[in-house]
Amino acid sequence: MNLFITQLFEDPQRFFIWLLVVIFSICCHEFMHAWAALKQGDPTAADEGHLTLNPMKQMGPFSLVMLAVCGIAWGRVPVRPWQMRHRHSDALVSLAGPATNFGLFLIFGILFYVCYRAGVENQAALMLLELGSVLNIVLCLFNLLPVPGLDGFAILKSFFPKLGEVNSEWSSGAFLVAFMLLFFVGFRYVALAGGFMFYLLCGTLVGIFG
Repeated sequence: MNLFITQLFEDPQRFFIWLLVVIFSICCHEFMHAWAALKQGDPTAADEGHLTLNPMKQMGPFSLVMLAVCGIAWGRVPVRPWQMRHRHSDALVSLAGPATNFGLFLIFGILFYVCYRAGVENQAALMLLELGSVLNIVLCLFNLLPVPGLDGFAILKSFFPKLGEVNSEWSSGAFLVAFMLLFFVGFRYVALAGGFMFYLLCGTLVGIFG
């Protein structure tokens, strides 16, 4: 299996578009976590400077290096659920990230449709919009998985508090296993699901607007 960084020499345009889309999408995801946490009464992320789209803050240097080398990355903001307004505040904060990705999926997809119907021939622009749409629905679906370490688990934990008693080491291990399985085994299927939803969106727009 070739490392993602080989794309820099084989298809540099796609390489840099992928970096741009991934960094922008993750930073938006983490920004909204920080913003939602602040609105729910927890200023931790805001106080630590996470109300920004700066990738060095939202992702960190190691995540950025992994993105350039392997094509995958992550981000995280600190939250303190016990400082939030009510028992489901943590669920709202956790949902803010995937919801942002879903919104970006729609925005990128609609812009792709508009550009395509307008006859835009700039392949780099069309690639950016298509990748932006597909990547964001993949991020949305992935983060909603009820796996410790992901937003889906935090949402589930809000309604089933006993899940919060899960050992933190087991939680980290489960996240790592799930991540590795997704990347090495299931990524193709998640990507197919993302591609399907992108073309479903485009098909719906064609059906509505022609």
